[in-house]
Order: sequence, then structure tokens, then C-alpha cells
Amino acid sequence: MSLTLAEEQVLADDVRGTPKRALRRRLMIVSADIGSLVLANVVLQLTASWFTIGAALSILFVASFWVSILWSRLYNSRLVTNRMEELTRVIRSGVRAVLVVAAAVAVTNAETDIRSLVALLSASIFMVLAEREFFRMWFKRRRRAGRSLWGTVLVADVEGGKQLRESIHANHTIPYNMVGHVSPDLANPEALLTKVLATARENNATGVMVVESSLDTVSTNFLVRGLLEAGLYVDLASALAGIATDRLATRNLGPSIATWIEPRPRHGWRAHAKRAFDVVVASVGLVMISPVFVGVALAVKLTSPGPIFFLQERVGRNGELFRMRKFRSMVVDAEERLAKLEAQNEGSGPLFKMKDDPRITKVGNFIRKTSLDELPQLINVLLNEMSLVGPRPALPAEMAQWDSDLYARLHVQPGITGMWQVSGRSSTSFDEYTRLDLYYVHNWSLIEDLTILAKTIPAVVKSDGAY
Repeated sequence: MSLTLAEEQVLADDVRGTPKRALRRRLMIVSADIGSLVLANVVLQLTASWFTIGAALSILFVASFWVSILWSRLYNSRLVTNRMEELTRVIRSGVRAVLVVAAAVAVTNAETDIRSLVALLSASIFMVLAEREFFRMWFKRRRRAGRSLWGTVLVADVEGGKQLRESIHANHTIPYNMVGHVSPDLANPEALLTKVLATARENNATGVMVVESSLDTVSTNFLVRGLLEAGLYVDLASALAGIATDRLATRNLGPSIATWIEPRPRHGWRAHAKRAFDVVVASVGLVMISPVFVGVALAVKLTSPGPIFFLQERVGRNGELFRMRKFRSMVVDAEERLAKLEAQNEGSGPLFKMKDDPRITKVGNFIRKTSLDELPQLINVLLNEMSLVGPRPALPAEMAQWDSDLYARLHVQPGITGMWQVSGRSSTSFDEYTRLDLYYVHNWSLIEDLTILAKTIPAVVKSDGAY
């Protein structure tokens, strides 16, 4: 049975329309964007005596920047769900605005210079990104509290629905609230559409997520078109997993759609650039932190008997073993005591973790919480045994328990920090740690490394999962 035109219109009236609170939030962000652009201009006008862009060109820049933001759909939260996507669109909007101003300068012969244009572009991008980061953190807190979520009906079989729910639950940046679940095992596409629309209306949902692998092509197309006609948002959950969205591009092949996936080679100039970055940062870092390095070494030596450094065999790139360096944070016979503590293991999988481990010294507890015990690994970086960013260096005993997929970690060097370390460390399950490491290996880029390094500082300050 299919819906009549009148029934579809009633449902569209129920689910179309943005709620007033969502509209107010959008207007708030629009106002904040415009205010940030104006503020950047005002600050430059008041503080930089060399700034030569007049009021008329400044107004043109602000207007062009904001129109480009609007055109880039930066107010559609369903399109902008991560920092990198937002960063790219904001930068492109700023560049377009500069080109508009440059064209105006060429036509009117207005007096300005390249330095002023660069300063205006940089200050404006910084202000907009800073303001949007504030909103991002605000929305994240609201979503953790169960607010600012998108009421969504899930169309999936039991297994596909279970996996998707687990992924959404584990990621608080994804604003879905699954308010209904429809199994696609109905007799025909019309019956499935009727059931999904009725479920959306009953639960006041504004969107539907369809797991593609749960339906055949004919049913998927019929369902999606019917949902869109009813004014619902539609998300298609792909069978692809562990691939960064910035690697994907869609194109039409006649009536069909193809998804192109950008390769991410780990060799050539990218590998040389990563190594050069590692060497420069590790060298500068060791010089800058040398007083801290010496202070921690003295604290370890003077407060407990034993060596300053703890050397442990770990698995490196291509399965080669190396000796990872840390400041010693445990008693000398920690390895011998481990067998007696196995029953109290709080970690998952082959990882041993214990919050109140009696083997940790007083100084050791402090340097673990602050991650100061990791500083000697900069030496491993200089020796080309580790990288600044990469998968967690595994123990040989852990590797013996890996499944076949996890061996992909050996394609890259292990890192001092990585996706696992900035995602909760010890509080992260073994399955999650595995997934994060594999995601990094398959999607590595220099931008991803810089992003992880930027996230490492707040993660260390908060000491999330560090014990």
C-alpha cells in the first residue's frame, strides 16, 4: 500500500520545517560569523598602522566572505560534521572574498597592498574558526547531555543496525538520536516506505538513516525517493568502513552513482616529508625540554633504586623489534610481579592496565599522569625506530594475539602519540584501540599527523585515561 498525495502532505507538514530552537541556533551562528569578520577588520584597522584597506573594501570583503560561507553550505550541520571539512570550506570562502576585493582594487585603482590583504584574510579565517570551535565544543557538551540531537529512524537489519548504533554511541560528535528502528524485511518497497514514514511521524523524527547493505538496489531507490518527497533528511550508511570521508568523491555514471576513493600512498615524498618533520621536531623538542628531561631523570634516580630508563622490546615497522625508551615509573622487579596481578587486569584484550598498580612508584605515578615518562621516546624518533605520530608500539606478546587485519599496523612506524592516545588511552577498549590504529594506517596524511599532535596537548593536560 502506498500513501496518497494528501497523506504524504500531512506527513511532510509534520516532519519538514526546522524547529524554532534549531532556527535560533542557526541564526546565532550566522550572527557570530558576521561579528567575527567585522571584529577581525576592526582590530586590524585599530592596531596596524600599515593596514591600507579602507572601509568600503572592508565591507565588500565581509559581505563576500559571508556570502561564500553561505554558498559553501557552512550552516548545514549535516554537511559540516568535522573540523577538517569546516576548515577547508572556511579557507576557500576567505580566498574567494580576497579575489573579489582584488578585482575591485583592479577596477577602482584603490590603494592597498598584498600585506594588508594577507593580514585581512588570515585574521578573518582565524576569528571565524575560533568562533566556530567554541560552538563545536558547546554543541558537543549539549550532545553528551542528550540535547541538540537529530531524531532519526534507522532502517537496517539486526546486525547492521547493531554495528551502526555502537559507532554512533561511541562518538559524541555525531548528533544522531535513533528514535525508531524499521527492519527492511517487509513484503515490498511500498510497505517499507509506509512503515518508515509512519515511524518517523510517531517519533517526530526529521531524518532517516538507511543501511545500504540491508536493502536491494530497487528498494533503496524507491525508499529514498519517497522519504525525500515527504521532506525527510536521508543518510545512506555505506558498506565502506575505516575510510576518511575527505578521500571520497561521488560522480554520476549515467543514472548510477560511483564513489571514487583517493589513494593515500605512504612512500615517496610523503614519507620523506614525514621523516624530516619527525627529525626537526624531535631535535628541537629535546633541546627545549632538556631542563625537564634532566629534572625527571634526577627525580627517578633519587626516589627509587634502579636505572633511570626503562627499556622494553616493542614491535616496529615491518615487524622489526626495537628497544623503546621510557623514564622508569615502576619498581625494578615490576615484570616479575606482573603474574601475581593478572587477575586484577582492568584492560581489555591482551593489554594489561590497572589504575592502582602497586608496582608504580610515587614519582612514576606523577610522570605517567603527565606523560613525562614518554619523553625519552624522542630518542627513538631520532634513531628512526619510531615516529612522532603513529600506532601504539605493541609488545611481541600482543602481536601473537592479533587477528590478520591488525597486522596492517606494521606498515607504518609506531608513534609517541596517535589516535588511540588522544581518544582516552587506557580507558579505551582493545577493540576501539585496534579500530583507531587501523583507521590511522589506512588514512594517514601529513594533515592528519598535525591534527593528532594538536589534540595531544589537551589530552595530556586532562590526563584522560592516563595510568
